Amino acid sequence: MAGDTIPDSWRSVLEPALASAEARKLGGWLKAEEAAGKQVYPPRGTRLAALALTPLDEVRCVILGQDPYHGPGQAHGLAFSVQAGVRVPPSLVNIYKELEADLGLPRAASGDLSRWARQGVLLLNNTLTVEAGQAGSHAGRGWDAITDAAVAAVAERDVPTVFILWGSHAKKKASRIPALTRNTAHLVLTSAHPSPLSAHNGFFGSRPFSQTNAFLEANGRGAIDWAL
Repeated sequence: MAGDTIPDSWRSVLEPALASAEARKLGGWLKAEEAAGKQVYPPRGTRLAALALTPLDEVRCVILGQDPYHGPGQAHGLAFSVQAGVRVPPSLVNIYKELEADLGLPRAASGDLSRWARQGVLLLNNTLTVEAGQAGSHAGRGWDAITDAAVAAVAERDVPTVFILWGSHAKKKASRIPALTRNTAHLVLTSAHPSPLSAHNGFFGSRPFSQTNAFLEANGRGAIDWAL
């Protein structure tokens, strides 16, 4: 994981996972893949952007993704987000449609969700890298232990937090976090994934944004401004 520094607010809770044999193997494997000429997204220095933009003590909401976008110029370290100027991907288009239906907010032209991240929305993928053009290619290579530790660290805090789980993959990840499954102080919202393949099976109409804000305001944590 050369070129990516663990932000200070996350360092202590992630150190055990980072010191594991699994994490060391991951780092060596990524170096070998890049040395072999394979294109890995997002680029070095941005793979931990979700943690850098959303310090642990500022997390109000967690949105779990699966792995980064695998097209050129798309991934920049935040789940579901793409860099400004890049065409908005289909899943994010559907997220914007639900946001408009839920809160009446117009659909943004940009797919950059950094503004959400800076307000305490942890946009965390389960796997933080991917080979160009190969969706899911880095799954099972060791990122799970690190991202599990990050989600567990949020869940273990005695601060009411919202966890938004879209699709079966995100739900399975949450089930591996004992602190999340037992902590009733949190709000866990689940629905179908916003992908065009599944959005009509329960994502549309799920109203996650208004539910998140109602919970946060009721617990004195303030509403998130979802406008982009």
